[in-house]
Amino acid sequence: MRWVDRAFDFSFPVEMFASVLERLRGAPARLEEKLRSLDRATLTRSAGDSWSIQEHAGHLLDLDELHIARLDDYEAGAPVLSAADMENRKTFEANHNARPFEEIVSDFRRERGAFVARLETWPEDRRGASAIHPRLNRPMRVVDMAYFVAEHDDHHLARMTELAAKSD
Repeated sequence: MRWVDRAFDFSFPVEMFASVLERLRGAPARLEEKLRSLDRATLTRSAGDSWSIQEHAGHLLDLDELHIARLDDYEAGAPVLSAADMENRKTFEANHNARPFEEIVSDFRRERGAFVARLETWPEDRRGASAIHPRLNRPMRVVDMAYFVAEHDDHHLARMTELAAKSD
């Protein structure tokens, strides 16, 4: 299923924040575990016009900038969250296949660490603050946005698993 075709249910309680945060915290380790046993040809092989495993990994790194911007939106009381670039220009222009995968993982670990660190210090009484998500056109609380990011991570990690299986 394409990411943009997914529907989301944000009816869970704000108290799920710690569990969602744990998923976000573990994403770099899961990514590294997935990539380190694959050879360069497998990591950089594209399937038709879709991204390679390494480009999916780079995409996760590229989007942490948006996640931080959305935290800024919540802090500023913005009514609408920053919009994602649905063309994914940053990922297409980054040439992630030319980089060593270790660099991508290291950069993702650093950027995700900064995102998680902000969430760890997020005031408990502000975890339910909401703003409109521009693509979904519905309110999204801070805890929902964190969940959305964790789901996005899993979406791309699953796609990487599929691509790796095709190379066997």
